[in-house]
Amino acid sequence: MTDGSETDGAEPVRFLVENGIAHITLNRPDAGNAIDLPMARALADIANRCQIDAAIRCVVLTGSGRLFCAGGDIGAFRAAGDDVEAMLLDLAGTLHVAVARFARMAKPLLTLVNGPAAGAGLSLAIAGDVVLCGASAHFTAAYGGIGLTPDGGMSWLLPRLIGLRKAQEMILTNRRVKADEAERIGLVTRTVGDDALAAEGAAIAQSLARAATGAVGAARALLRDTFQTSLETQLETEALSISRAGASAEGREGVAAYFAKRPPDFIGG
Repeated sequence: MTDGSETDGAEPVRFLVENGIAHITLNRPDAGNAIDLPMARALADIANRCQIDAAIRCVVLTGSGRLFCAGGDIGAFRAAGDDVEAMLLDLAGTLHVAVARFARMAKPLLTLVNGPAAGAGLSLAIAGDVVLCGASAHFTAAYGGIGLTPDGGMSWLLPRLIGLRKAQEMILTNRRVKADEAERIGLVTRTVGDDALAAEGAAIAQSLARAATGAVGAARALLRDTFQTSLETQLETEALSISRAGASAEGREGVAAYFAKRPPDFIGG
């Protein structure tokens, strides 16, 4: 079933909510799904919806066509002329609203990297809690080649995923990382054949949508903050989090299902 929340095919981002799963598809295939201001605004609006809509239990982000996302729309940079500084501030700031909402929403984000990802496209690709990529995908920071610096959260997330040394190499030298290496160094969760990406992604999304969304959201917050807190602070936060989870409807259902020797029903429970 669908809730009818689907954009027109001509929109820069397609959006569909079905069976508790929000499907977001970057939809400028002729431009490599490059991010312009309309796409950034659409992503910010959709991210807001994903954060506040209780019917959405899992969010899936992918691209249409051959590429996942080529990054920012360089043609728009050139067209801005002397106003490029203001234009880039607006574009990056709008995109960052979406990135922050996706990072802080209390539900999991799954990214399906269907092809090459560069620049801010790389930032979006690696933003997922689970990142599945097709064998034809590859990843390039790309900014230095056109005299720019990272955006989309890349300089924050990349060192946390693959370590500072490899992040330095990717960002400063623009070295392309292919799909098999991306899995090996922890840039993505898993690499699958291109023809298996959609089915594998659907299975993971369905599993996440059936999970205890409240607990998943709290776990996301714990993981996000772990590099910025002391052990003692993290231990106290964990204690408060697990106590709240245990008293929640999800926690009660999970315990009841365990003793009843049945699968938990976190959607109805």
